[in-house]
Amino acid sequence: MPVLRDFFIALSENQFLNSAAQKYGLKMGAQSVVAGTNIEEVIQSMKELNAQGISCTVDNLGEFVYEKSEATKAKERILEVIEAIHENDVDAHISLKPSQLGLDIDYDFCYDNLMEIVGKAHEYKIHVNFDMENYERLQPSFDLLDKISLVYDNVGTVIQAYFFNAQENIEKYKNYRLRIVKGAYKEPAEVAYQDKNDIDLNFIELIEYHLLHGKFTSIATHDHNIINHVKQFVKDHNIPNDKFEFQMLYGFRKEMQLELAKEGYNFCTYVPFGNDWYGYFMRRLAERPQNLNLVTKQVFTKKTNTVLGVAAAAFVLGRLTKKK
Repeated sequence: MPVLRDFFIALSENQFLNSAAQKYGLKMGAQSVVAGTNIEEVIQSMKELNAQGISCTVDNLGEFVYEKSEATKAKERILEVIEAIHENDVDAHISLKPSQLGLDIDYDFCYDNLMEIVGKAHEYKIHVNFDMENYERLQPSFDLLDKISLVYDNVGTVIQAYFFNAQENIEKYKNYRLRIVKGAYKEPAEVAYQDKNDIDLNFIELIEYHLLHGKFTSIATHDHNIINHVKQFVKDHNIPNDKFEFQMLYGFRKEMQLELAKEGYNFCTYVPFGNDWYGYFMRRLAERPQNLNLVTKQVFTKKTNTVLGVAAAAFVLGRLTKKK
């Protein structure tokens, strides 16, 4: 369903709709996949997950950061989250996007912000994961990781399976804790696989490589076929459970998340929070057509057609903004 994927990605990149969504809060049911708008709410959500044997990685949502004041505000919020994780003894680590902290503004400014965050997290033995974004930001983000890891060892990153250079990068960063994903942005054919089967195949190959050669592997997927493949692979190769975890997004496949945790696998839920939810939500719907089915009952009424429902959400947000 490439047309549908492109549609949702286009919505995620629409700055007008992102701004409108912030004004009107977690409308259209997005509250079921975003764990609140403030630190108190997200800490409570993570405590509930911890009580079920699930660890968390928390993401302070943010898009389109082009002013230093906005990046500084995001940095301060993430520092507050780190303090809250420590004070509440929550089993969680940080996921962040370099662009939210100034990558699109000034490289050195972004580096300083990241160093402050990683340094504070290091004090409390909290891991920090650098989420990867689109291709234009890929190498600068890796460069930041390289530079910061000369000082701190509590950092890791993401390898996106749709990139042609993913194998090269997973070999380079095999001594890091890595989250392996398929990829959530629209990338040109010159740098990324376009066919789902090609992406899936590379995804599995990357997972297997890092399980065999890497430090720690976070396998981020909702696909039960891939999960079952990994279960058999680790069994066949005697890979201990403390070398990997499964990851899923907050609000998706809740029963399977609990089931995997009960089976004794390390399980981590990716927990986003904040008002800037729209781009994140649209990319989750674009990533995999099945995600539409996973959230339909939570996000829309039974009588609502899924595709029309999301399109209507975008339209309504735009209309509401125009009336202001």
